[in-house]
Amino acid sequence: MKIVFAGTPEFALSPLQAIHGTYRSGLVAVVTQPDKPQGRKGIPTPSPVKEEARSLGLPVLQFPRIRDSVAELTELKADLMVTCAYGQILTQEVLDAFPMGVWNIHASLLPAYRGAAPIARALIDGCRETGVTVMRTERGLDTGDMLLFERTPIYDSDTCGTLGERLSRLGAELIVKALGMIGRGELPLRQQGEGFVCKKVERTEVDFSKPSREVSCLIRGLSPAPFAYAKMGGQTLNFWYAEEIPCEEDVPAGTVVAASPKEGLVVKCGTGAVLIGELQPAGGRRMSARDFLNGRKIARGARFDQPVL
Repeated sequence: MKIVFAGTPEFALSPLQAIHGTYRSGLVAVVTQPDKPQGRKGIPTPSPVKEEARSLGLPVLQFPRIRDSVAELTELKADLMVTCAYGQILTQEVLDAFPMGVWNIHASLLPAYRGAAPIARALIDGCRETGVTVMRTERGLDTGDMLLFERTPIYDSDTCGTLGERLSRLGAELIVKALGMIGRGELPLRQQGEGFVCKKVERTEVDFSKPSREVSCLIRGLSPAPFAYAKMGGQTLNFWYAEEIPCEEDVPAGTVVAASPKEGLVVKCGTGAVLIGELQPAGGRRMSARDFLNGRKIARGARFDQPVL
């Protein structure tokens, strides 16, 4: 069985490594997005998948538009393609280039959270569980028949980063199992029911008038990127982690109710409060809130600016 793998970000690394470890002789090529400019100098930078494929000695293909490269895909004479957060829409001509189909590793329990940013959205929405689905790709957006899925809880300590790492490992386990089933012709496919598509996430200013769980979920869902942030005295703080805690103080939302290396940085919300665990001043480095408070004086009673509406 000859396999092509298509993926781009770090989330796709564990599945790529798992396929390489199990089907090394059958993995004929890796497809990933073109190098993108990074940093102030705009230096072209390879994707994590490209770097990993090179380290594994695998051929790498980078198509500005994969729909325009059907002939090159066909020349590989692969039986199937596995996609994992590749980042381009596949046309029917691309799908038809693989006799045994194109199979996608999607980081949600389909049909919920189709489309972009399923991990972040599940966290932001306060979901208590999520999972990974292996599905056969069709022209619709993540609407194809499902082959396998696996659930995992979402913990209150999870960020998009930690949950993504866990789902990536889960996806690696599922795709190896799925490829074995496909190779044996075991395809107990299930149609999806009604679902919904989630939108990409953007950097978001925190509205502390929301309940503390909603604020905590937003901060954790946007960490480690693109961040939830707030401003105080003209300084922007990007938040890496926050947890909800009870708070009965009768003060306006956004008020600092504790600010010391011992107590940490606690901010009142519409109901309850959040304890900021880690943050990063704009232009600065990531640090614990307690380390941040060691070098800066934030008085109890200070307020974060109101979000820009």
